[in-house]
Amino acid sequence: MNSPTVKSLLKENANSQMVFIKGWVKTFRANRFISLNDGSCSENIQCVVDFENTDEKILSKINTGASIKIEGLLKESLGKGQKTEIKVTKIEILGECDVDSYPIQPKKHSLEFLRDNAHLRVRTNTFSSIMRIRSNLSFAIHKYFKEKGFFYVNTPIITGSDAEGAGEMFKVTTLDINKSSLDKDQKVNYNEDFFGKETNLTVSGQLEAESLAMGLGKVYTFGPTFRAENSNTSRHLAEFWMIEPEMAFYDLNDNMKLAEEFIKSVIKDLINECKEDLDFLNQRLIDEDKSKPMIERNELSLIERLNFVVNNDFKKITYSEAFEILKNSKPNKKKRFKFPILEWGVDLQSEHERFLVEKHFKKPVIIYNYPAKIKAFYMRMNEDGKTVKAMDILFPGIGEIVGGSQREERLDVLKSRIKDLNIEEKELWWYLDLRKYGTVKHSGFGLGLERLILFATGMSNIRDVIPFPRTPKSAEF
Repeated sequence: MNSPTVKSLLKENANSQMVFIKGWVKTFRANRFISLNDGSCSENIQCVVDFENTDEKILSKINTGASIKIEGLLKESLGKGQKTEIKVTKIEILGECDVDSYPIQPKKHSLEFLRDNAHLRVRTNTFSSIMRIRSNLSFAIHKYFKEKGFFYVNTPIITGSDAEGAGEMFKVTTLDINKSSLDKDQKVNYNEDFFGKETNLTVSGQLEAESLAMGLGKVYTFGPTFRAENSNTSRHLAEFWMIEPEMAFYDLNDNMKLAEEFIKSVIKDLINECKEDLDFLNQRLIDEDKSKPMIERNELSLIERLNFVVNNDFKKITYSEAFEILKNSKPNKKKRFKFPILEWGVDLQSEHERFLVEKHFKKPVIIYNYPAKIKAFYMRMNEDGKTVKAMDILFPGIGEIVGGSQREERLDVLKSRIKDLNIEEKELWWYLDLRKYGTVKHSGFGLGLERLILFATGMSNIRDVIPFPRTPKSAEF
């Protein structure tokens, strides 16, 4: 028989009915008051023990981290801070906890300490809230696309192509690295490898998703992607999750409209479904801000930030318009930007993106028609020959959260772009085929799940919104 959850019991009318609950001990005070949590919500339920009628051996095994089963009467609480509590009639120890070595004690821990104990950090209020939010967002994403007539597709994790042209990929091989066979040019002979060619972990499922959209119309991928970028910033992971929809017959305007609608929809769903967790994280951010200098404090609370996105129409501007605004801005003229805006064609940085969102327009911004030289080969070239039909969505506190484009459907133009960027055409023969056999205009975008969770939780480091982060020199768990 399945036990009820703490979340469900806290919503019950406390009329002295007999209940039982299983969970982990958060605190045990005065040999009498157990705070119990089972992961179903951020709140604990108080269990009041009659210690005079409880076996001392059992009481001695109840400490922070232990797992127990409680049976008792659900009653209105006489104490402050909770509406209901359980008057315990029976306790069963399910799993003891070595309190002397258990690292997650009922006190404040640094995020760095908790990363070193990632296998246990979900037992803290902060990380259990983050993981519930991650779960809810994932479900909301699938729900949105299902309702919009998209098909969920699975693209390869092992690939022979580099979708982004970045070259920062993890190799996949069965060759003995100590005895690798070299060819006549003293290079690794991949003909002897498992796939008979050089293969890597994917950085994106986009190219394959384009292929599937050419037969299914509207598809999306939702899976892990990998990038071997040796970066230790708070914004980078070596393994992360991407949502990548691809739509046949969509142009850039259709793409921007869908992306805005999609992201508003999943955030609305989050606000409706995760109120308690968002309230908890909102208060955490407010408390954290109190210890910061005024200049470093967040202008918007977490809840205000989420409503900021949901309640505002996204401002659409071209890259050229954004460039002029930034070039003539006070921070640029007074040399406050770390990366000065000097010449058209410069790649915008997070500080520029946040200025546009938080200071200039005071609403989410979509920048489109970027310089071709700073964008990928597959983006459709505009008639000016200088820009491509790319778009990025910018959010407060985080900068770019979505990147996408109308894809280049013209075979001759695509071949020319591939040549200009020194990409091996033969590696993309199948991708070029899509432009030979019934080509159509089509578009898509990518949203990094962890970036969305960063925004939705107010956390500042991307390593804290994924269960087990993969970063340079770190693959402990």
